[in-house]
Amino acid sequence: MRIAHGLRILMLALGLAGPAAMAQSPDPAASWPNKPVKLIVNFGPGGSADNSARPYAERLSRALGQQFVIENKGGASGALGLEATMKSAPDGYTFVVTPALSMVIMPHLRKTPFDTLKDFMPVSAFTDGTLLFAVHPSLPVSNMKEFVAYAKQNPGKLSWGTAGFGSHGHMLCEIVKLTAGIDILHVPYRGGGESLADFLAGVVQIHADPNTMPHVTAGKGRLLAVLDRARLPAFPDVPVLKEVYPEIDFLAWFGMFAPAGTPQSIVNKMSAELAKISRDPEMKPYLAKFALAPNPGTPEELAKTMKEDFERYGKLVKQLNMRMD
Repeated sequence: MRIAHGLRILMLALGLAGPAAMAQSPDPAASWPNKPVKLIVNFGPGGSADNSARPYAERLSRALGQQFVIENKGGASGALGLEATMKSAPDGYTFVVTPALSMVIMPHLRKTPFDTLKDFMPVSAFTDGTLLFAVHPSLPVSNMKEFVAYAKQNPGKLSWGTAGFGSHGHMLCEIVKLTAGIDILHVPYRGGGESLADFLAGVVQIHADPNTMPHVTAGKGRLLAVLDRARLPAFPDVPVLKEVYPEIDFLAWFGMFAPAGTPQSIVNKMSAELAKISRDPEMKPYLAKFALAPNPGTPEELAKTMKEDFERYGKLVKQLNMRMD
């Protein structure tokens, strides 16, 4: 009887102490951030991931009172930056900004030391990118029909520079080659900044990265088609690629992720701040210069998109017989 009575007293004490202890537990997001935050961009400077991250980093620094420092860590189609993020402490002071390709395409092409669906926490897919099918002005073509005809007359002589093996540009290259029945050399670089430099120099004749936009506007590239939801207001006569080839229809997005185990309240706070910044009237016109658009979302929405795109691109990789050599 005494033992049972003692157990009842203990259980009562625990029941009373539990809520009190929980109430005293501080929310990690309440004091976050209290030191600089690292944003790893898993591609080099001048690429679209970098162009997406920088205006947000500047505004996050102002809004939250701590420096959000960008660290470019490119290589291996973004795998090096993802690995560095995975190995970082899950304390809310390291995030990665990455194009979708590293999360949903690259894992189907090579072995990685991480599982993109398990080792990272979705924060937000905060920008969309328009893939710009642009050719160097030296090519004697002004639309997709003329381009395909020229490529067929010159098999193997045209080069397509991309941000790397497994990038959206690479996937678009392979789909166009298969659909149009043309032979083009794919030239992978370590990032969109490097491929852009060679495109502008005429080393490669085709480029599809969003970062081509300022140079198309300046007349240093000729835009033949875009991969987006609709035609671009600045180029109303340039068709969406699915108008020419209905089967070519996918979108490039750029997202932020945290190492697995990061407090959910910090992830939610970061996601909410990204959404606020996306609604800043200055963001849309600024990002449009780089063929990007703000498109804020919640962690839950990004998790859903990740799962769907992972399956969809996995099937596409098999269909295109893409693999690391």
